[in-house]
Amino acid sequence: MNTSDISKLVKNQPGGHSLGQAFYKDPDIYQREIERIFMKSWLYAGHTSQVPNVGDYFLYELDNESVIVIRETVDSIKGLLNVCRHRGSRVCLSASGNANLLVCPYHGWTYEKNGQLRGASHTYPGFKKSKYPLTPVNLKVFHGMIFINFDKDPISFDPVEKDMDECLQPYRLDKAKVAHTESYQIKANWKLAVENYCECYHCVPSHPEYAEAHGRSFPRRDMEEALQEVFQKGELVGLPEHNINYDWLDSGGVGIDRSFDRYPLLKGFVTGSRDGKAVAPLLGEIKGYDGGATDMHIGPLTFYLAYCDHVVVYHFKPVTIDSAECEITWLVNETAVEGKDYKPDDLIWLWDITTIADKRIIEDNQKGVNSRYYEPGPFTEMEVFEQGFIDWYLSSMK
Repeated sequence: MNTSDISKLVKNQPGGHSLGQAFYKDPDIYQREIERIFMKSWLYAGHTSQVPNVGDYFLYELDNESVIVIRETVDSIKGLLNVCRHRGSRVCLSASGNANLLVCPYHGWTYEKNGQLRGASHTYPGFKKSKYPLTPVNLKVFHGMIFINFDKDPISFDPVEKDMDECLQPYRLDKAKVAHTESYQIKANWKLAVENYCECYHCVPSHPEYAEAHGRSFPRRDMEEALQEVFQKGELVGLPEHNINYDWLDSGGVGIDRSFDRYPLLKGFVTGSRDGKAVAPLLGEIKGYDGGATDMHIGPLTFYLAYCDHVVVYHFKPVTIDSAECEITWLVNETAVEGKDYKPDDLIWLWDITTIADKRIIEDNQKGVNSRYYEPGPFTEMEVFEQGFIDWYLSSMK
C-alpha cells in the first residue's frame, strides 16, 4: 500500500468507529506507524533504580533498534544505540548487566560508558577515534522515570515536566524502586492492546476483581460524590486534587501526552489488592490513604496506575505487525524490604490476573478483526478515551 493509498484510507475512516481492518493488517501501514509514532515519541524505557551503580545498564528494544541505557556516573544516565561503529554488530548482548567498558564481541572495539571509542586495533594511520562514538539517544530522567526518544530533533519534553512535576511530587517516584517486572506477549496488533487499556467498558464483565473496587469501571457522573470525598481526604494526606488532561490531540505534538486523573476506590479499598488492604509501605510524602487512585499517562504508550502504596506502570510496544508486548513494572518505596514490607505475589496479584484476562480478550479481538466479515463498529460513552486515541492515531498517520 503506497502513501497515497494510506492517506485515502485515513480520510475515509468513519468517525466515532473502530478502525478498518487494513490498519491492523497492512505491513506498509505498520512501517509508517514505526516511523511516525514510535521513532518520534518520548518512550518510557525504565526506572533509575534499575541502574543504581556506575556501569549498570539495561537494554531497551523496539523494532530493529536496541538502546543501551547505562549509568555513566553517579549523576548521569546515558542512552546509546547498541550498534558498533565498526560494522554494526550489537555491542551488549545481555538484557542487563554492569560494564566498566562496552566491548563489541565481534572485533573488540571498546567504548567508554559515555559512548566514546576508547580502542580499536589494527586501524590505518590517521584513524581518529573521536569520529566513531556510539550514537547517542535522547534521554530524560523525570521523577526517577527514564524516557528516550529516537528522533534526531525530538519534540521538547518540557511540557511534560512543567505540567506533571507538582502532581507527581507526593509520590516521590525518584525514591521508589522496581519491585517486580512482568512481560506479557500478546498475539495481536499493538493498537488493539492499547485500545483495550484505554477503555473500561469491558471492565465489569471481564475484570470482576478490578471492577468491584475501582470507580473507573463506571461512568464518571456516577462517581462524583465519592470523588469529592477522595479529594477531601487527599488534602489531609498530602495528595493533590490536580486534573491534567493533555492527551492525544490535546497534547500539543506527537509523543508528549500527559495526564493526571484521580478517581475513587470502592467498598473501603485503600489500594489495588486482593482484599483492599495495603500491600506495601506508603510512597514518598504521602501520609495516609484517601480511598482513591490515580490514572496517569506520559508519552503515548505508557500508562500509570498510582495507589498510595505502589505504582503500576503499563508500557506497550509492537513486536511485529500482529504481536505486541505489554510490560508491567511495579514500583514501591525504595526503603521497602521484600518479604517483610511487601510480598511480590500480593503486590502483583490484581494487575497480573487482569492482564492475563486482557491478553485473552485482545487476542480474541484480533481473531475477529481478521475475519473477512469484520466491519468497524461505533464507540459508546464509555469509550471516549479510546476514541481519542483513534483520532490521534489517524492524525499521526496522515
